[in-house]
Amino acid sequence: MKILLDFLPILLFFATFKFAEHDAQGAADFATRHFGFLVSGGVIGPTEGPVLLATLVVIVATLAQVAVALARGRKVDLMLWISFGLVTVLGGATVWFHNETFIKWKPSVLYWAMGLSFLASQFVFHKNLLQTLLGEQLELPSEVWQRLNLAWITFFACMGVLNLVVVYNFSTATWVNFKLFGGMGLMLLFTLAQGVYLSRHIEPEQSAADAPPEAP
Repeated sequence: MKILLDFLPILLFFATFKFAEHDAQGAADFATRHFGFLVSGGVIGPTEGPVLLATLVVIVATLAQVAVALARGRKVDLMLWISFGLVTVLGGATVWFHNETFIKWKPSVLYWAMGLSFLASQFVFHKNLLQTLLGEQLELPSEVWQRLNLAWITFFACMGVLNLVVVYNFSTATWVNFKLFGGMGLMLLFTLAQGVYLSRHIEPEQSAADAPPEAP
């Protein structure tokens, strides 16, 4: 359930864009009528209407995530705060300036922020962030934790670059598809690959634990 909630803003962004894309002029008229006061010049065109509406939806959805967590007395994850700040600033710039490039940069900046947090934890604070998060569930040698941490740093760095490759070489519709299916798909494949790697270090311990006791 938590994973679904974490991806809810992305799903809503995708759904809003696809729905508005089917009637771009209608979406532009709707956005101008109800949200024109948020836009420089007050008029939204059909080429920008779908992505601007989707951006407004994702801002509200991310704000709702933060508000629900606070209302329940739960700690808001650092990454959620960063995501909220980025989507508010870059999304707001997209809406005001009629420029979708700002919101398109958001995934890259978020990926790099996440990678930087893993990098700083290992080389600045000399703590393995991944081990801090998962150490209670997994017992692994320190060198394995370091490799996993470096793997995530590399993954986040590459994902940030890949997002910009799509941004500047393909249409907005293609980028929206990549944002949902490409981003989530690559994250899933990378997680599965890590699981395969971890199995080499976990299975011997589990086998030993599950083995029947020796007869006296």
